[in-house]
Amino acid sequence: MGFKNLRFNIIARVILLTASALLLANLIYGSQNQVNIFFVSLAIVVQVYLLIRAIEKTNREISGFLNSIKYDDFTATYPTEGHSASVDQLYQEFNNVIKKFREIRADKEANYHYFRTIVQHVGIGLITFNKKGDIQIINSSAKKLIGVEAIQNIFELSKVSPKLVESLVKLKTGGSDLIEFTQDGTHIQLSIYVIELVLRGEEFKLVSVQNIQSELEEKEMDAWQNLIRVLTHEIMNSVTPLSSLAATVKDNLVDNIEDDVPIEKDELEDIYLAVQTIERRSQGLIRFVSDFRNLTKIPQPKVATESVAKVLEHIQVLFNHELAAKNIKISFSIEPVNLAFSIDKELIDQVLINILQNAVHALEESTNEKHIMVRAFVNEYNRPTIVIRDNGCGIDEEALSKIFIPFFTTKKQGSGIGLSLSKQIMRKHGGGITVKSVMNEGTEFTLRF
Repeated sequence: MGFKNLRFNIIARVILLTASALLLANLIYGSQNQVNIFFVSLAIVVQVYLLIRAIEKTNREISGFLNSIKYDDFTATYPTEGHSASVDQLYQEFNNVIKKFREIRADKEANYHYFRTIVQHVGIGLITFNKKGDIQIINSSAKKLIGVEAIQNIFELSKVSPKLVESLVKLKTGGSDLIEFTQDGTHIQLSIYVIELVLRGEEFKLVSVQNIQSELEEKEMDAWQNLIRVLTHEIMNSVTPLSSLAATVKDNLVDNIEDDVPIEKDELEDIYLAVQTIERRSQGLIRFVSDFRNLTKIPQPKVATESVAKVLEHIQVLFNHELAAKNIKISFSIEPVNLAFSIDKELIDQVLINILQNAVHALEESTNEKHIMVRAFVNEYNRPTIVIRDNGCGIDEEALSKIFIPFFTTKKQGSGIGLSLSKQIMRKHGGGITVKSVMNEGTEFTLRF
């Protein structure tokens, strides 16, 4: 039956089925011709089957359409002419949806190839891998930096550098490390930075890899030049007057010895003062060398979990008397209140003391209300952070760029090693220290653990 309209098709089949049923009843109670009864019964069965098939046709079409979406098969098209208006409209909507899915898939593939091309050509090495270490992406820069051609799992990198694999597994979001190894006789220093992410319920790590050997060598040279400049300045400040005083004492003694003249009391007093000055300056040099030795012999941290609140409370007790005497207010903010971190308490105490002493010094000449704010919190990388801010005189740009250089100081009585020590201590804890300052507004130190 070639009915174009599904509704008319079903009605016609119901009518035919009804007529066939009446005919069958008439045959059974009338002629009782077995052959006719058989064929009419068969006709009824066929009409019931065709009626069910006609009713389920739309369901089959929808099911086929949904399966094509389920299995990403967007090649099918549905004819939009030769049917009833409702069926033509349904097929048109099917075609529109399939066309939209084709466009989305084409856009996704284009974006995938675009970003894959960018990832492969970017100068920074990029690696992504799951919890099992299976690598999803490793670009050409990463392969070149690490010295591998093809790799499926990060644990295969053990033959390049066991420490590299250890850091990749251990580091969390925001973590970084410096990896050193030798490749074809060349010393390599790689800086790695890790971010954790979750994609479709599976955890991944995205690692950036950079060879910073040349940058480190340049920074190392700058550091040595700055250190030598400071050492030369400090030593020459002491040695020059020592040399001058020694020459003066020598000349006086030589004159008296050559002329065989006894040394008068006034001359003896001058010589005594000169020797006393030489002794004092020599002791200053000894202290300077001792400070330098301390700077190079920081012990390895003995890490334990400590309450941030208790650590800061201890520091507050140490400074309470001095702050009260100088009319300096201090406030603390800890969020969450039970915040804890893994530190060597004695070393971190020294860092906090150094920074607070600098803050007190910066506030000494201030005529405004003096205030130090200490804030502890968890940063965006889920790492404990302590920020210490004062509203003192601030630090000028030139001094700010040298503030962590050993023996650099703006204080008359300062040794210049406090902040250098602090930076080394923070590095030994796997963290860092940064500073920012605005003249006449204040200074802010940030400790990231």
